[in-house]
Amino acid sequence: MLVLDTAQTRAALPWDGLVQALGEMFAKGCVMPVRHHHDVEVPGEADATLLLMPAWQPGAYIGVKMVSVFPGNQTRGLPAIHGSYLLSSGTTGELLAILDGGELTARRTAAASALAARYLAREDASRLLMVGTGRLSANVIEAHASVRPIREVAIWGRDQRKAEATAKELDLKGIAVSVATDLEAAAREADIISCATLSSEPLIRGDWLKPGAHLDLIGAFKPTMRETDDRAVARASIFVDTRDGALKEGGDIVQPLKAGVITEAAIRADLFELARGAHAGRTAPDEITLFKSVGAALEDLAGAVLAFEAHRSKA
Repeated sequence: MLVLDTAQTRAALPWDGLVQALGEMFAKGCVMPVRHHHDVEVPGEADATLLLMPAWQPGAYIGVKMVSVFPGNQTRGLPAIHGSYLLSSGTTGELLAILDGGELTARRTAAASALAARYLAREDASRLLMVGTGRLSANVIEAHASVRPIREVAIWGRDQRKAEATAKELDLKGIAVSVATDLEAAAREADIISCATLSSEPLIRGDWLKPGAHLDLIGAFKPTMRETDDRAVARASIFVDTRDGALKEGGDIVQPLKAGVITEAAIRADLFELARGAHAGRTAPDEITLFKSVGAALEDLAGAVLAFEAHRSKA
């Protein structure tokens, strides 16, 4: 059985291969049951949460991501969230591999946005604004740089020190990296704006988007969260990773739907339709596009299979 730690999982998922693997999986499809959500009692502490996210390709592979959230870990100096991915044979049920769940999630999430950008961002997009300084930020920047000719990256965060730290982490040849102190000014210049935050209030305003801009929304994964305003949603051609997920969980879609700013018909396509060629994606150079991602078990499975098969080929 293959066991990959954080560094090994990262090394097994290069951006070009991972973006391609996600595209192929969205084109082929797989079985994705509704994720399991369980409250777990912890004596003397707040309840923990156990999340199970299964997906499988009949006769090929079965995968389950297991994530635990223990709020009480903050008193023990431990991370609140732990995750692992279990990959099994879809023929025999044999456990084939265990991957680091956090690293797999970070990379597949960034790769999904890069896959969307292949269809939605202008081919000459060279300026990227990264809004957010969490674990995803560096991954998102690297992933976008693998599919578009990014030459300038600006990083904005509520805490400038964290933005500066994220900027120092990056080692991208031929790309100028800076810290943005004026969010509006940076947004007005950007060809691609990626947001990966936990914001409950809009950060990016629709009036800031220049013609041809691509807006990539990764954070705000609850209906109560929001990274853009109604004006941005109304101006843009809207695309999502999965319709079910975006319509239930993505605040940037759910809130304007409830307010009557848009209807479900405003969603032009999801990644299944884009990957299968059912929708062309961007249709004009000055079109403003918006991609909302909430994540899907299919993406985890695609990454785990890629990592496992790469190691098997080397054995």
